[in-house]
Amino acid sequence: MSISTLQTGIAGINNGLDGIRRSATQIAHTDNTTNPADTARALIDLRTNQHQVEASAKVVKAADEMLGSLLDERA
Repeated sequence: MSISTLQTGIAGINNGLDGIRRSATQIAHTDNTTNPADTARALIDLRTNQHQVEASAKVVKAADEMLGSLLDERA
C-alpha cells in the first residue's frame, strides 16, 4: 500500500459523502407530487453511498496501518 492507496480511500469517502448529500437533499424535497419511485431511488442511493464511505474508510485505515508498519520498520 502507498500514499496513492490512502488518496484513493479519501477520494472514495469524499465521493460517498457527496452522494449522501445529494440523496439527502432529494429526500428532503420530497412532497405529495414526488414520484414514489424517485424517493425510493434516493433512499437506495443513500444506503449505497453509506456503504461506499464505510468501505473507503476501511481502505484508509488499512493504508494508514501499512504506512505505520513501514515507518516502524525503518525506525
